[in-house]
Amino acid sequence: MGRLRIVGKIFPAGAPKVVDRAAAEDSTPSSPGAQVDGTVVERKASSDVDPEKGEPKDVHAVVRVVSNAQESGEIQYRTMSWQRCACLLFTEYVCLAILSFPWAFRYLGMAGGILSTLGLGIIALYTSMTLWRYCMKNPHLLHIADIGQDLFGKHWLAYELTGAALILNNCFIMGLHTLTGSEVLNVLSDHGTCTLVFSIVVLIVCFLGTLPRKLDQVAILGVVSAICMFISIVLVIVFTGIIGKNPAGLKPDEPVRITAWAPEGTTFVEGFNAFLNILFTWVGQIMYPSFISEMKNPNDFPKALYATTAMEFFLFLFVGIYVYAFAGQYAETPAVAILPKLYKQISFSFVLVTSIIIGCLYGSVVAKYLFNRITLGTKHYNNNTVKGWIIWIACCASTWVFGWIIGEAVPFFGVLVSLMSALFDGFFGFIFWGKAYLSMNKGQLWKGQSILRKAETIFNVFLIFAGLFVFGPGCYTSVQAIIDSYALGSVKSPFSCANNAV
Repeated sequence: MGRLRIVGKIFPAGAPKVVDRAAAEDSTPSSPGAQVDGTVVERKASSDVDPEKGEPKDVHAVVRVVSNAQESGEIQYRTMSWQRCACLLFTEYVCLAILSFPWAFRYLGMAGGILSTLGLGIIALYTSMTLWRYCMKNPHLLHIADIGQDLFGKHWLAYELTGAALILNNCFIMGLHTLTGSEVLNVLSDHGTCTLVFSIVVLIVCFLGTLPRKLDQVAILGVVSAICMFISIVLVIVFTGIIGKNPAGLKPDEPVRITAWAPEGTTFVEGFNAFLNILFTWVGQIMYPSFISEMKNPNDFPKALYATTAMEFFLFLFVGIYVYAFAGQYAETPAVAILPKLYKQISFSFVLVTSIIIGCLYGSVVAKYLFNRITLGTKHYNNNTVKGWIIWIACCASTWVFGWIIGEAVPFFGVLVSLMSALFDGFFGFIFWGKAYLSMNKGQLWKGQSILRKAETIFNVFLIFAGLFVFGPGCYTSVQAIIDSYALGSVKSPFSCANNAV
């Protein structure tokens, strides 16, 4: 069966095509038999869909076609309020990675850590607003792969590469959460069974949590996730204050010390990986297009973004500064590692829920990408058909198994975070949005423009080169850190039953 590609979407040739219902109803029928998700409607030759090719004629028609596909049928996708979108953002950002900030401060120093957190946060907010404006200008783009294709010449290869990056990025994070779940269960049970068993249990629970097909439904779980992680963070802060400057691993002849900048002896690999840990926690833009595409009113997205960013600045800085001030060079990732056993178990007990729910969020987005490209343009996309559900379940199951394999193959938290950041955050945190700015303002970038516009143009060009730098040296330092970790014997072997408790 032939396949027709429309702005990154795949419409199977010969399958029912999604057409503009309003245009069909308002017209004088001259070409009967067009279908909207299996429902026959009338269509005249001048409608949005080319009667010979069965596809939209131009980009404006595509906007109407995609909008109709999301808003008609038994499953309507554009229903999410900005409050629920904020819940998804809180789910994404109130996560265990926050407890890696003290470890990053350990290698960057107090001032270096604070400046990195502030600088990357401001850039993340700016690029997120650029992303939102681009989505508003192109409402037919449903996920990051659509945007990748639209930004880079509307070429099919850009779509495929961006889609592959989305799959890898999210599956890495899903694997991180099966790994984290096994760590938590080992801490709580004193290694009650084989670690592989724990990770498989987490895998199954996460798969089941990913089955709802609408992000609006996942947002409800996000409230629970954010609350549990916030409680865990508060407990870590309280327990850190109780133990004072006596973290786990303290050497009697080497008291806790803090430095303003990177301490003497810090290598480039250590320092850059610490920077990548902070970058990883800030960069979440790969998920935003999927969120925006399901909002009832995408104009409200900045409300959710500002609320989440304010929380991020407070939590990231407070946790990094406070725990590093007490733990100094003994800070570990995650920060619960510096606590005595009982305190560690109490704090970690709340992390398990968060790890599962955040994993479900990333799993839902990548499964939705696969599901969209398989079913968009057919009745299975937005109706409760048996085939549609089989495809959805297959997308969820395959991506979770892939993510689990990654989590077991790279079984250590800190370096895995750095590797993900190096591979993907340079593109989805910097390069894409510098390019989006240049695209939206083509012809108004420099000549005859104000000093402010010229400065903004220079800044966006800088973002593109910064993204390339993150990718290049970042991959080197991450891979080197993995090699060093294995050489030192500081991590368990892949697919092992060994205890991985922090």
